[in-house]
Amino acid sequence: MKPAILILAFAMAMPVAAQNSSEADLPAAPSAVKTEQEKKAAPPPPTAQPAPAAAASTGEKPAEKSAEPTVAPAGSVAGKNPEPASTPAPTPPAPAPPPPDFEAAETIVVGVDEVAVVFTVTDKRGRFVKDLKQEDFRFFDDKRPVKSVRAFRAETDLPLRVGLLIDASSSIRDRFKFEQEAAVEFLSQIVRYKKDLAFVLGFDSVYDSIAQDFTDNNEKLSKGIRLLRPGGGTAMYDAVFFSCREKLMKLRDTVAVRRAVILLSDGDDNQSRSTLGEAIAMCQRAEVVVYAISTNISPGKASDKVLKRMAEETGGRAFFPFKLDDVANAFLDIQEELRSQYAVAYRPDDFPSDGRFRAIEIRPRTGRHEIRARRGYYAPKK
Repeated sequence: MKPAILILAFAMAMPVAAQNSSEADLPAAPSAVKTEQEKKAAPPPPTAQPAPAAAASTGEKPAEKSAEPTVAPAGSVAGKNPEPASTPAPTPPAPAPPPPDFEAAETIVVGVDEVAVVFTVTDKRGRFVKDLKQEDFRFFDDKRPVKSVRAFRAETDLPLRVGLLIDASSSIRDRFKFEQEAAVEFLSQIVRYKKDLAFVLGFDSVYDSIAQDFTDNNEKLSKGIRLLRPGGGTAMYDAVFFSCREKLMKLRDTVAVRRAVILLSDGDDNQSRSTLGEAIAMCQRAEVVVYAISTNISPGKASDKVLKRMAEETGGRAFFPFKLDDVANAFLDIQEELRSQYAVAYRPDDFPSDGRFRAIEIRPRTGRHEIRARRGYYAPKK
């Protein structure tokens, strides 16, 4: 008898062992010194929460809430999270069951010696191909054929965890309003109630300013986007690093999700303490794919190459609109791609726990298809 459908460890595809590794193994945030000097002390937890306590004592169920999660505390954002649910109660109740949409999703088990990858397939004209089988691909890990494929299927409906990062530096002031409205429309189309979650971050020289924390409420997200105002320098690498390490990695999901950063920027960075390589490495550790939309009016700038590299090495795409109206079209393309992907779980031929970066390669068996996937992952380290 075939095994029951297994529980998923997809989120974009890193070994589960890497996910479970201690946070002490992760590189420190690049601006830690600066942050420790500038941040305020976190406010103390509320002394009393009468309504929940009463409900607990009487056994009554609280009113149904949206799928806004509890996020593990991040020192860099102390006092900035507007969601009171993120403050743990002294004696927390048993976790609530997942929403019905989550329970219905098929899942796949990924063992500690297995790797999960989400990837996109297009034809030569760039159209998404959604009807291929496992036999249509060959999978390589660290330049060697994988030992076995444990699971494979099309993924068109994974819950999304999205960080919308908007460059609010003075260099994009002239087109900022239009980009805000395009971003509002994008999130209103892609974020589904009780299924997807998104946060909004605006960055200039300050890289950790959360305009709206994780929520499935489109009105809150729209308000957060419209609160942003341009001005200052650009700390783009730090914003990406922070979003992956302190936001997307710290969600406590119990189902498979697709993690993505949507980066709206001209690609110029003049304030970050982290490097482009460090930002990309943190994306790979957090299993985050980057979709970058360039706001440069003049094509061919060196900063466009930065956006392209960040997207390609994480399995995403970079868009270079020729005019402002094309920004909205780029958002539509991202929306379609996030719902048109495949997921595979495989066992490498060997899997030493050495913390080393290992390359991933997925090859089509015919020359008619092109594949986008992240370039690799970091093996767990003992």
